[in-house]
Amino acid sequence: MAILSASVGAGHMRAAQALERLSRDAPLKVRSLDVLELFPRHFQALYKDAYLEMVGKAPVLFEWIYELTDRPFAADILRTAFEEASAIKFFAEMEEYRPDLVLCTHFLPSTLLALRRRKKLFAGKIFTVVTDFDVHGMWLATPSDHTFVAVEEARAYLTSFGIDPASITVSGIPTDPVFAQSKERSELAARHGLRSDLPTLLISSGGFGVTNVTEILDALAGLAVPVQVVTACGRNKTLKADLDAYAARHPERHLHVLGFTDAMDEYMELADLMVGKPGGLTTWESFQKGLAWVVVNPIPGQEERNTYHLLEEGVGIWCYEPRTLAFKLGRLLRDPEQLAAMQAAARRLARPDAGHVIWEKAFEALELEGGGQSLSGAKACPCASLPP
Repeated sequence: MAILSASVGAGHMRAAQALERLSRDAPLKVRSLDVLELFPRHFQALYKDAYLEMVGKAPVLFEWIYELTDRPFAADILRTAFEEASAIKFFAEMEEYRPDLVLCTHFLPSTLLALRRRKKLFAGKIFTVVTDFDVHGMWLATPSDHTFVAVEEARAYLTSFGIDPASITVSGIPTDPVFAQSKERSELAARHGLRSDLPTLLISSGGFGVTNVTEILDALAGLAVPVQVVTACGRNKTLKADLDAYAARHPERHLHVLGFTDAMDEYMELADLMVGKPGGLTTWESFQKGLAWVVVNPIPGQEERNTYHLLEEGVGIWCYEPRTLAFKLGRLLRDPEQLAAMQAAARRLARPDAGHVIWEKAFEALELEGGGQSLSGAKACPCASLPP
C-alpha cells in the first residue's frame, strides 16, 4: 500500500501523517510519499510556491482561480498534459513499488494514477481522502474507487453526480491520534510558560503561516477582557521573527510566539478559543479539543466554505472586519453560556475515529483482493458494496 500526498499547504501532509501513524502496527507494507518531491523544481514552483504567494499576496486572484477550476469531471487537457509530462519519476516510483491500494490525501496523485490506470499502466485501487468540508472540483477530476469526506453534505454533493453512495464514506478528516488524548491543563500551562488563570486564544495562521497575524494582534489590543495569546507561525521563519519583535515591544499583552511545533495538541488543550483561518485539518483537530472559533481572514474558496460549516453547526462566529474583533471576542468571553454551547458543538463534530474508519475500508478492499486484515490484526469482513 501507499499513502500519497502533496505538500501544498500543510493539511494534506498532516492527514497523510495521521494515516501513516495508524498503519505502523498493521500487518502489511505501507509507504508514505510526498509526491511533489518526485516532480521537477519548475513544477513545484508553479504548484506549491505560486499557491502560497497567491494566498498571501493576491487572495482575489486565488479566489478567481478557485472558482474557475471548480468544475467536477470537466476535462482540462492542458493542465493534465503538463502534470503527466512532469510525473515521470512519480510514475516510475509507482511502477517499481506496485501498491495494491493507494490512499491519497491530495487530488494530484489520485488524478494521475486514475489516468494511468485508464491506460492499463496501473492496477491498484485508488482511495481519496478529502481534507476540507466541501469537495472542490479538482478532487473530482476522475472518480476514485472510494472517497472519504468530512460531512454528510459532501456525500450528498457527490451522489448528485451519480456517484455510487456505497463508494462514499463520511469519515471526518483523519487527525493524529494524539489529539484524542486528554492531558492535565495546569501541568501543560507550567510546561509551556502559560498562565492558568487567563483565557487563552490560539491564533491559527496555517501550517505555512500565511495570514496577517499582526493585524489580528493590533485588533486584540482593544480587548477589555484580560487574555493570553498563543500564535503559531508554522514554518514561516520571517513571520516568527516579526512576531518575536512584536512581542518584545508589547510585553503587557501576554503574547507567546511559536515556530513549527509538534505540540499543537497541547496548546489546543490549553486554549479556550481558536482565532484566525479555519484550515481543514486544523479545524478537525480543534474539534477534538472542544474549541470554539472566531474566524478572521479565511482563504477565499475552501476556507470560506469551511467557515460556513462552522457557522451552520454553531461552532464559530465570523469576524469579517478585524476592526470589530475586540468587540466580538469580548462579547463572547463575557457570555460563558454561549461559549460553552459553541465548545459543545465542536466536541459533537469531533471524529477521533476517522483514520480507523478509513483504514478499515482499505483493509476490506484488500480482503476482496485476497488478503486484507483489520488494524487489530483480525480478518476484515468482505465488503461487497465496494466498487470493482
